[in-house]
Amino acid sequence: MLTRRTALLSAVAATTLSAVSGRTASAAPRPAELVRLTLPTPSGPHPVGTVSLRLVDTARPDPWITAQPYRELMISVRYPAREAGGHPRAPQMLPGEAAGFAAVNNLADVPADKVDWAATRTHAHEGAPVDRDRGPYPVVCYSPGAGDPRSLGTTLCDDLASRGYVVVMLDHTYDATAVQFPGGRVERTVLPAEYDKAYPDKKRITALLKKTVAVRVADTRFLLDALPRALPRELRGTPDWDRVGMFGHSAGGFTALQAMHDDRRIAAGANLDGVVAYVQEDGDSGNLSTVAVEGLDRPFLLLGKDGNDLSTVPSWNSLWRHSRGPREGLTLRGAEHATFTDQEAMVPQLARRLGLPRKTVVNLIGTIAPASAISAERACLASFFDRRLRDRSDTGLPGRVPEVQPFAR
Repeated sequence: MLTRRTALLSAVAATTLSAVSGRTASAAPRPAELVRLTLPTPSGPHPVGTVSLRLVDTARPDPWITAQPYRELMISVRYPAREAGGHPRAPQMLPGEAAGFAAVNNLADVPADKVDWAATRTHAHEGAPVDRDRGPYPVVCYSPGAGDPRSLGTTLCDDLASRGYVVVMLDHTYDATAVQFPGGRVERTVLPAEYDKAYPDKKRITALLKKTVAVRVADTRFLLDALPRALPRELRGTPDWDRVGMFGHSAGGFTALQAMHDDRRIAAGANLDGVVAYVQEDGDSGNLSTVAVEGLDRPFLLLGKDGNDLSTVPSWNSLWRHSRGPREGLTLRGAEHATFTDQEAMVPQLARRLGLPRKTVVNLIGTIAPASAISAERACLASFFDRRLRDRSDTGLPGRVPEVQPFAR
Protein backbone atom coordinates (compact mmCIF):
# COMPACT_ATOMS: atom_id res chain seq x y z
CA MET A 1 0.00 0.00 0.00
CA LEU A 2 1.04 3.62 -0.22
CA THR A 3 0.23 4.63 3.29
CA ARG A 4 2.93 4.46 5.96
CA ARG A 5 5.19 3.32 3.12
CA THR A 6 5.48 6.89 1.81
CA ALA A 7 6.59 8.11 5.20
CA LEU A 8 9.51 5.71 4.92
CA LEU A 9 10.58 6.65 1.42
CA SER A 10 12.12 10.02 2.27
CA ALA A 11 14.20 8.37 4.96
CA VAL A 12 15.45 5.54 2.77
CA ALA A 13 18.33 7.47 1.25
CA ALA A 14 19.59 8.52 4.67
CA THR A 15 19.17 4.97 5.94
CA THR A 16 21.15 3.64 3.01
CA LEU A 17 23.98 6.13 3.54
CA SER A 18 24.22 5.35 7.22
CA ALA A 19 24.27 1.63 6.50
CA VAL A 20 27.09 2.10 4.00
CA SER A 21 29.10 4.29 6.35
CA GLY A 22 28.56 1.76 9.11
CA ARG A 23 29.99 -0.98 6.93
CA THR A 24 33.07 1.04 6.10
CA ALA A 25 33.64 1.92 9.74
CA SER A 26 33.77 -1.69 10.84
CA ALA A 27 34.83 -4.91 9.22
CA ALA A 28 32.09 -6.42 7.06
CA PRO A 29 30.92 -9.85 8.23
CA ARG A 30 32.58 -12.73 6.47
CA PRO A 31 30.18 -14.77 4.31
CA ALA A 32 30.18 -17.61 6.84
CA GLU A 33 28.89 -15.17 9.48
CA LEU A 34 25.96 -13.87 7.49
CA VAL A 35 22.52 -15.00 8.60
CA ARG A 36 20.76 -17.40 6.24
CA LEU A 37 16.98 -17.71 6.21
CA THR A 38 14.42 -20.37 5.31
CA LEU A 39 10.83 -20.13 4.11
CA PRO A 40 7.85 -22.30 5.15
CA THR A 41 7.01 -25.41 3.14
CA PRO A 42 3.84 -25.05 1.04
CA SER A 43 0.80 -26.83 2.43
CA GLY A 44 -0.84 -28.10 -0.79
CA PRO A 45 -0.57 -31.53 -2.42
CA HIS A 46 1.40 -30.45 -5.51
CA PRO A 47 5.13 -29.89 -5.80
CA VAL A 48 5.74 -26.44 -7.31
CA GLY A 49 7.55 -25.56 -10.51
CA THR A 50 8.70 -22.13 -11.61
CA VAL A 51 10.00 -20.19 -14.57
CA SER A 52 11.03 -16.52 -14.78
CA LEU A 53 10.27 -14.41 -17.85
CA ARG A 54 11.16 -10.98 -19.20
CA LEU A 55 8.25 -9.09 -20.77
CA VAL A 56 8.68 -5.97 -22.91
CA ASP A 57 5.87 -3.53 -23.67
CA THR A 58 7.07 -1.79 -26.82
CA ALA A 59 3.88 0.28 -27.01
CA ARG A 60 4.56 2.09 -23.72
CA PRO A 61 7.57 4.28 -22.90
CA ASP A 62 8.84 3.67 -19.39
CA PRO A 63 7.02 6.13 -17.11
CA TRP A 64 9.91 6.37 -14.63
CA ILE A 65 12.89 6.54 -17.01
CA THR A 66 11.73 8.87 -19.77
CA ALA A 67 14.68 8.14 -22.07
CA GLN A 68 13.64 4.49 -22.30
CA PRO A 69 11.11 4.01 -25.13
CA TYR A 70 9.63 0.76 -23.76
CA ARG A 71 8.49 -0.73 -20.45
CA GLU A 72 10.35 -3.83 -19.27
CA LEU A 73 9.15 -6.23 -16.58
CA MET A 74 10.24 -9.42 -14.86
CA ILE A 75 7.79 -12.05 -13.65
CA SER A 76 7.93 -15.45 -12.00
CA VAL A 77 5.34 -18.08 -12.90
CA ARG A 78 4.60 -20.71 -10.25
CA TYR A 79 2.61 -23.80 -11.25
CA PRO A 80 1.64 -27.28 -10.01
CA ALA A 81 4.40 -29.69 -11.01
CA ARG A 82 4.19 -33.40 -11.76
CA GLU A 83 7.39 -34.04 -9.83
CA ALA A 84 10.36 -31.98 -8.70
CA GLY A 85 13.21 -34.48 -8.42
CA GLY A 86 16.41 -33.26 -10.05
CA HIS A 87 15.16 -29.70 -10.42
CA PRO A 88 16.88 -27.16 -8.14
CA ARG A 89 14.93 -24.96 -5.77
CA ALA A 90 14.78 -21.40 -7.08
CA PRO A 91 16.39 -18.61 -5.03
CA GLN A 92 14.08 -16.12 -3.40
CA MET A 93 16.28 -13.31 -4.74
CA LEU A 94 18.95 -13.27 -7.41
CA PRO A 95 22.29 -11.70 -6.37
CA GLY A 96 21.52 -8.27 -7.83
CA GLU A 97 18.07 -8.25 -6.26
CA ALA A 98 19.53 -9.31 -2.91
CA ALA A 99 22.08 -6.49 -3.00
CA GLY A 100 19.36 -3.98 -3.81
CA PHE A 101 17.16 -5.28 -1.01
CA ALA A 102 20.04 -5.12 1.47
CA ALA A 103 20.57 -1.46 0.56
CA VAL A 104 16.91 -0.36 0.56
CA ASN A 105 14.11 -2.14 2.41
CA ASN A 106 11.37 -1.62 4.97
CA LEU A 107 12.87 -3.79 7.71
CA ALA A 108 13.17 -0.98 10.25
CA ASP A 109 15.88 -1.50 12.89
CA VAL A 110 17.19 -4.69 11.25
CA PRO A 111 20.89 -4.66 10.21
CA ALA A 112 20.29 -5.84 6.64
CA ASP A 113 24.01 -6.07 5.86
CA LYS A 114 24.29 -9.00 8.26
CA VAL A 115 21.97 -11.20 6.18
CA ASP A 116 22.78 -13.32 3.13
CA TRP A 117 19.62 -12.41 1.23
CA ALA A 118 20.73 -14.33 -1.86
CA ALA A 119 21.02 -17.62 0.07
CA THR A 120 17.30 -18.14 0.75
CA ARG A 121 15.74 -20.88 -1.34
CA THR A 122 12.05 -21.07 -2.20
CA HIS A 123 10.07 -24.30 -2.45
CA ALA A 124 9.55 -23.81 -6.21
CA HIS A 125 11.70 -25.94 -8.50
CA GLU A 126 13.20 -24.44 -11.64
CA GLY A 127 11.89 -26.03 -14.81
CA ALA A 128 9.99 -28.86 -13.09
CA PRO A 129 7.50 -30.54 -15.46
CA VAL A 130 3.95 -29.27 -15.16
CA ASP A 131 1.21 -31.57 -13.91
CA ARG A 132 -1.19 -31.54 -16.86
CA ASP A 133 -3.50 -34.25 -15.55
CA ARG A 134 -5.51 -31.88 -13.34
CA GLY A 135 -5.27 -28.71 -15.42
CA PRO A 136 -5.94 -26.22 -16.78
CA TYR A 137 -5.57 -24.27 -13.55
CA PRO A 138 -7.01 -20.94 -12.45
CA VAL A 139 -4.57 -18.02 -12.70
CA VAL A 140 -3.78 -15.69 -9.78
CA CYS A 141 -1.53 -12.66 -10.27
CA TYR A 142 0.44 -11.14 -7.38
CA SER A 143 1.61 -7.54 -6.89
CA PRO A 144 3.92 -6.63 -3.96
CA GLY A 145 3.90 -3.54 -1.76
CA ALA A 146 5.44 -0.23 -2.84
CA GLY A 147 9.20 -0.58 -2.97
CA ASP A 148 9.05 -4.33 -2.36
CA PRO A 149 10.29 -7.02 -4.77
CA ARG A 150 7.90 -9.69 -6.02
CA SER A 151 9.94 -12.25 -4.09
CA LEU A 152 8.65 -10.91 -0.76
CA GLY A 153 5.35 -12.69 -1.45
CA THR A 154 6.92 -16.11 -1.97
CA THR A 155 5.33 -17.83 1.05
CA LEU A 156 1.77 -17.16 -0.12
CA CYS A 157 2.44 -17.57 -3.84
CA ASP A 158 4.20 -20.91 -3.51
CA ASP A 159 1.38 -22.14 -1.30
CA LEU A 160 -1.34 -21.21 -3.81
CA ALA A 161 0.60 -22.97 -6.57
CA SER A 162 0.86 -26.08 -4.40
CA ARG A 163 -2.94 -26.02 -4.11
CA GLY A 164 -3.49 -26.04 -7.86
CA TYR A 165 -3.13 -22.48 -9.17
CA VAL A 166 -0.87 -20.87 -11.75
CA VAL A 167 0.52 -17.90 -9.82
CA VAL A 168 2.19 -14.99 -11.62
CA MET A 169 4.45 -12.82 -9.44
CA LEU A 170 5.02 -9.38 -10.95
CA ASP A 171 7.89 -6.96 -10.32
CA HIS A 172 7.14 -3.29 -11.02
CA THR A 173 10.47 -2.08 -12.38
CA TYR A 174 11.92 1.10 -10.77
CA ASP A 175 9.33 0.70 -8.00
CA ALA A 176 10.71 -2.57 -6.58
CA THR A 177 13.95 -2.31 -4.63
CA ALA A 178 15.88 -4.02 -7.43
CA VAL A 179 14.95 -6.09 -10.48
CA GLN A 180 17.53 -8.37 -12.13
CA PHE A 181 17.10 -9.08 -15.83
CA PRO A 182 18.62 -11.88 -17.93
CA GLY A 183 22.34 -11.29 -18.34
CA GLY A 184 22.67 -9.85 -14.84
CA ARG A 185 21.59 -6.23 -15.44
CA VAL A 186 19.94 -4.75 -12.34
CA GLU A 187 17.49 -1.83 -12.24
CA ARG A 188 16.94 -0.23 -8.83
CA THR A 189 14.05 1.71 -7.32
CA VAL A 190 13.53 5.40 -8.08
CA LEU A 191 10.71 5.87 -5.56
CA PRO A 192 12.86 7.32 -2.73
CA ALA A 193 14.26 9.98 -5.07
CA GLU A 194 10.79 10.70 -6.48
CA TYR A 195 9.39 11.12 -2.99
CA ASP A 196 12.23 13.41 -1.97
CA LYS A 197 11.45 15.62 -4.99
CA ALA A 198 7.77 15.76 -4.04
CA TYR A 199 8.14 16.31 -0.28
CA PRO A 200 6.69 18.28 1.49
CA ASP A 201 4.22 19.45 -1.18
CA LYS A 202 1.03 17.44 -0.51
CA LYS A 203 -0.27 17.91 -4.06
CA ARG A 204 2.96 16.57 -5.52
CA ILE A 205 2.93 13.63 -3.10
CA THR A 206 -0.65 12.82 -4.09
CA ALA A 207 0.34 13.02 -7.76
CA LEU A 208 3.23 10.61 -7.09
CA LEU A 209 0.90 8.15 -5.39
CA LYS A 210 -1.52 8.32 -8.33
CA LYS A 211 1.30 7.77 -10.80
CA THR A 212 2.66 4.81 -8.83
CA VAL A 213 -0.68 2.99 -8.83
CA ALA A 214 -1.43 3.91 -12.45
CA VAL A 215 1.91 2.43 -13.57
CA ARG A 216 1.22 -0.74 -11.59
CA VAL A 217 -2.26 -1.14 -13.09
CA ALA A 218 -0.85 -0.63 -16.60
CA ASP A 219 1.82 -3.25 -15.83
CA THR A 220 -0.91 -5.68 -14.76
CA ARG A 221 -3.03 -5.15 -17.85
CA PHE A 222 -0.01 -5.59 -20.10
CA LEU A 223 0.84 -8.80 -18.25
CA LEU A 224 -2.61 -10.18 -19.03
CA ASP A 225 -2.18 -9.17 -22.68
CA ALA A 226 1.31 -10.57 -23.14
CA LEU A 227 1.64 -13.66 -20.97
CA PRO A 228 -0.53 -16.14 -22.91
CA ARG A 229 1.82 -15.95 -25.90
CA ALA A 230 4.99 -15.38 -23.84
CA LEU A 231 4.75 -18.63 -21.87
CA PRO A 232 7.22 -21.39 -22.75
CA ARG A 233 5.72 -24.07 -24.97
CA GLU A 234 5.62 -26.61 -22.14
CA LEU A 235 3.38 -24.33 -20.04
CA ARG A 236 0.92 -23.31 -22.75
CA GLY A 237 -2.52 -24.66 -22.08
CA THR A 238 -1.76 -24.90 -18.34
CA PRO A 239 -3.41 -21.60 -17.26
CA ASP A 240 -7.17 -21.17 -17.57
CA TRP A 241 -7.45 -17.59 -18.80
CA ASP A 242 -11.21 -17.60 -18.22
CA ARG A 243 -10.57 -17.87 -14.46
CA VAL A 244 -8.21 -15.05 -13.42
CA GLY A 245 -7.83 -13.58 -9.95
CA MET A 246 -5.36 -11.19 -8.38
CA PHE A 247 -4.07 -10.38 -4.92
CA GLY A 248 -1.44 -8.16 -3.44
CA HIS A 249 -0.05 -6.65 -0.29
CA SER A 250 -0.21 -2.94 0.56
CA ALA A 251 0.13 -0.98 -2.72
CA GLY A 252 -0.15 -4.38 -4.40
CA GLY A 253 -3.56 -4.91 -2.80
CA PHE A 254 -4.63 -1.47 -4.05
CA THR A 255 -3.27 -2.44 -7.47
CA ALA A 256 -5.23 -5.72 -7.47
CA LEU A 257 -8.59 -4.05 -6.82
CA GLN A 258 -7.95 -1.04 -9.08
CA ALA A 259 -6.86 -3.35 -11.92
CA MET A 260 -9.97 -5.45 -11.30
CA HIS A 261 -12.08 -2.30 -11.57
CA ASP A 262 -10.38 -1.29 -14.82
CA ASP A 263 -10.12 -4.73 -16.46
CA ARG A 264 -12.98 -7.21 -16.51
CA ARG A 265 -10.62 -10.12 -17.18
CA ILE A 266 -9.92 -10.15 -13.43
CA ALA A 267 -12.82 -12.05 -11.86
CA ALA A 268 -11.87 -11.82 -8.17
CA GLY A 269 -9.40 -9.79 -6.10
CA ALA A 270 -7.89 -9.92 -2.62
CA ASN A 271 -6.32 -6.92 -0.90
CA LEU A 272 -3.95 -7.59 1.99
CA ASP A 273 -3.89 -4.43 4.15
CA GLY A 274 -3.76 -1.89 1.31
CA VAL A 275 -5.82 1.32 1.33
CA VAL A 276 -7.52 2.26 -1.93
CA ALA A 277 -6.95 6.00 -1.78
CA TYR A 278 -4.02 8.30 -2.54
CA VAL A 279 -3.25 9.06 1.10
CA GLN A 280 -0.29 8.61 3.43
CA GLU A 281 -2.05 7.10 6.44
CA ASP A 282 -4.71 4.39 6.62
CA GLY A 283 -7.17 6.60 8.50
CA ASP A 284 -6.87 9.60 6.16
CA SER A 285 -10.02 10.50 4.23
CA GLY A 286 -10.30 11.96 0.73
CA ASN A 287 -8.28 11.41 -2.46
CA LEU A 288 -10.29 8.28 -3.21
CA SER A 289 -9.47 6.07 -6.17
CA THR A 290 -12.07 5.22 -8.80
CA VAL A 291 -12.42 1.72 -7.38
CA ALA A 292 -13.25 3.23 -3.97
CA VAL A 293 -15.72 5.72 -5.46
CA GLU A 294 -17.45 3.40 -7.92
CA GLY A 295 -17.02 0.03 -6.18
CA LEU A 296 -16.82 -3.44 -7.75
CA ASP A 297 -19.44 -5.79 -9.16
CA ARG A 298 -17.31 -8.92 -8.72
CA PRO A 299 -16.05 -10.68 -5.58
CA PHE A 300 -13.31 -9.12 -3.47
CA LEU A 301 -11.66 -9.73 -0.11
CA LEU A 302 -10.22 -7.16 2.29
CA LEU A 303 -7.84 -8.73 4.82
CA GLY A 304 -6.47 -6.18 7.27
CA LYS A 305 -4.02 -5.96 10.10
CA ASP A 306 -5.30 -5.69 13.65
CA GLY A 307 -7.41 -2.52 13.86
CA ASN A 308 -7.99 -2.07 10.12
CA ASP A 309 -11.65 -2.47 9.16
CA LEU A 310 -14.53 -0.48 7.68
CA SER A 311 -14.71 1.85 10.68
CA THR A 312 -11.03 2.84 10.62
CA VAL A 313 -10.08 2.88 6.92
CA PRO A 314 -12.30 5.42 5.06
CA SER A 315 -11.34 4.19 1.59
CA TRP A 316 -12.39 0.62 2.48
CA ASN A 317 -15.71 1.93 3.77
CA SER A 318 -16.35 3.78 0.51
CA LEU A 319 -15.39 0.75 -1.59
CA TRP A 320 -17.69 -1.47 0.47
CA ARG A 321 -20.69 0.89 0.28
CA HIS A 322 -20.41 1.40 -3.47
CA SER A 323 -19.82 -2.25 -4.45
CA ARG A 324 -22.58 -4.43 -5.83
CA GLY A 325 -20.84 -7.80 -5.96
CA PRO A 326 -19.93 -10.28 -3.19
CA ARG A 327 -17.55 -8.75 -0.65
CA GLU A 328 -15.68 -10.19 2.29
CA GLY A 329 -13.87 -8.35 5.08
CA LEU A 330 -11.57 -9.92 7.65
CA THR A 331 -9.16 -8.67 10.30
CA LEU A 332 -6.16 -10.77 11.35
CA ARG A 333 -5.89 -10.23 15.09
CA GLY A 334 -2.43 -9.41 16.37
CA ALA A 335 -1.13 -8.71 12.85
CA GLU A 336 0.94 -5.75 11.65
CA HIS A 337 1.33 -4.44 8.11
CA ALA A 338 4.30 -6.66 7.20
CA THR A 339 2.61 -9.78 8.60
CA PHE A 340 1.24 -10.39 5.09
CA THR A 341 4.69 -10.79 3.52
CA ASP A 342 7.64 -13.15 3.88
CA GLN A 343 8.77 -10.96 6.77
CA GLU A 344 6.42 -13.00 8.95
CA ALA A 345 8.71 -16.01 8.43
CA MET A 346 11.98 -14.07 8.23
CA VAL A 347 11.81 -11.65 11.16
CA PRO A 348 11.62 -14.31 13.92
CA GLN A 349 14.73 -15.96 12.46
CA LEU A 350 16.50 -12.61 12.31
CA ALA A 351 15.48 -11.87 15.89
CA ARG A 352 17.00 -15.12 17.14
CA ARG A 353 20.22 -14.83 15.16
CA LEU A 354 20.80 -11.09 15.56
CA GLY A 355 19.35 -10.57 19.03
CA LEU A 356 16.66 -8.13 17.93
CA PRO A 357 14.57 -6.66 20.76
CA ARG A 358 10.94 -7.74 21.02
CA LYS A 359 9.81 -4.18 20.27
CA THR A 360 11.41 -4.38 16.82
CA VAL A 361 9.72 -7.70 16.09
CA VAL A 362 6.29 -6.50 17.25
CA ASN A 363 6.57 -3.26 15.26
CA LEU A 364 7.26 -5.28 12.12
CA ILE A 365 4.99 -8.33 12.39
CA GLY A 366 2.78 -7.77 15.42
CA THR A 367 2.04 -10.11 18.29
CA ILE A 368 0.37 -13.00 16.45
CA ALA A 369 2.35 -16.25 16.49
CA PRO A 370 4.17 -16.48 13.13
CA ALA A 371 3.02 -20.03 12.36
CA SER A 372 -0.58 -19.05 13.13
CA ALA A 373 -0.36 -15.93 10.95
CA ILE A 374 1.01 -17.83 7.96
CA SER A 375 -1.55 -20.61 8.32
CA ALA A 376 -4.41 -18.09 8.61
CA GLU A 377 -3.31 -16.07 5.57
CA ARG A 378 -2.96 -19.19 3.47
CA ALA A 379 -6.38 -20.42 4.55
CA CYS A 380 -8.04 -17.06 3.84
CA LEU A 381 -6.58 -16.77 0.34
CA ALA A 382 -7.21 -20.39 -0.61
CA SER A 383 -10.77 -20.26 0.68
CA PHE A 384 -11.51 -17.05 -1.22
CA PHE A 385 -10.06 -18.12 -4.56
CA ASP A 386 -11.42 -21.68 -4.28
CA ARG A 387 -14.93 -20.29 -3.89
CA ARG A 388 -14.63 -17.47 -6.41
CA LEU A 389 -12.57 -19.10 -9.17
CA ARG A 390 -13.45 -22.77 -8.67
CA ASP A 391 -17.02 -22.58 -7.35
CA ARG A 392 -16.09 -24.78 -4.42
CA SER A 393 -18.28 -24.70 -1.33
CA ASP A 394 -16.79 -23.60 1.96
CA THR A 395 -18.07 -23.75 5.51
CA GLY A 396 -16.54 -20.37 6.35
CA LEU A 397 -13.30 -19.34 8.03
CA PRO A 398 -14.21 -17.94 11.48
CA GLY A 399 -14.12 -20.92 13.85
CA ARG A 400 -11.77 -22.80 11.59
CA VAL A 401 -9.23 -19.95 11.74
CA PRO A 402 -9.69 -18.36 15.18
CA GLU A 403 -7.19 -15.54 14.50
CA VAL A 404 -9.51 -14.15 11.82
CA GLN A 405 -12.40 -11.84 12.73
CA PRO A 406 -15.06 -10.78 10.18
CA PHE A 407 -15.68 -7.05 9.79
CA ALA A 408 -18.54 -5.69 11.87
CA ARG A 409 -21.20 -4.28 9.53
